[in-house]
Amino acid sequence: MSRRRRAKKEGPSHQQERWLITYADLLTLLLIFFVIMYGVSSVDAEKYAAVSSSLQTTFQSGNNILDGGPKITGEDGQQLPGTEGEDQGAQIVPDDPEEEPIQEEPTERELQFREQERQLASFLQTINSYIADNGLEDQIFVADKPQGISITLSDRFLFDVGRADLKSGASGILDRLSSLFGTVDATISIEGHTDNQPITGGRYADNWELSGDRALSVLRYFIDARGLDASQFQYAGYADTRPVGDNSTAQGRQQNRRVEITVLRQLQSDAVGSTP
Repeated sequence: MSRRRRAKKEGPSHQQERWLITYADLLTLLLIFFVIMYGVSSVDAEKYAAVSSSLQTTFQSGNNILDGGPKITGEDGQQLPGTEGEDQGAQIVPDDPEEEPIQEEPTERELQFREQERQLASFLQTINSYIADNGLEDQIFVADKPQGISITLSDRFLFDVGRADLKSGASGILDRLSSLFGTVDATISIEGHTDNQPITGGRYADNWELSGDRALSVLRYFIDARGLDASQFQYAGYADTRPVGDNSTAQGRQQNRRVEITVLRQLQSDAVGSTP
């Protein structure tokens, strides 16, 4: 029996060498890559030396280019682009720690208010001393409020029940106040207040008339009896609309029957033409 050897089927020779094309392309790409890397990494030795020398000089001198210090120059002294110094651009001037800040002069109005505050402080101290020396703490109450110095006088100290005529004993404190008013350049407000009990009979129809007349009586004493300037004063009556105590108790009603005299934190020139 004869044997037949089967021959291995082989393709054309050019198909077996296609891997060489891919390998050649890879080598070409690697060559291009290394050429690019070499070009990027190359340094101009002369420019590098010039910049390095100039930076070394700047750091040794302690100056900053941004502050107008030395410029970066080449070996032959020319200025390199983009390194402008103090002759170009804005110069940054450091603050002088010893230079005193400029203070604006106060206006005439500010000086007037400062003087008024000094006068009010002296007024408050004097009136408190008078009250303590005369044992009037239960009849006269003084408070330093935002609107001014407030002096509250009990109606028992000033008036008889249901009347607005000043008692003879009221002149002492009113005379003392009038002497102090002349030392203060300020507007003085006088306010009358009552409790909520209705008025039955007598001269006044209601608490509005009574509170207004009581404030007016105090005002007239300062102007007529003591000769103070009328333009310095203003007055008003508020009846029982501004209580400070409980009107359901006798003690609270007594607190509400009062006259409040306030030395306002307001220049007299500002009060011209204003209404109470």
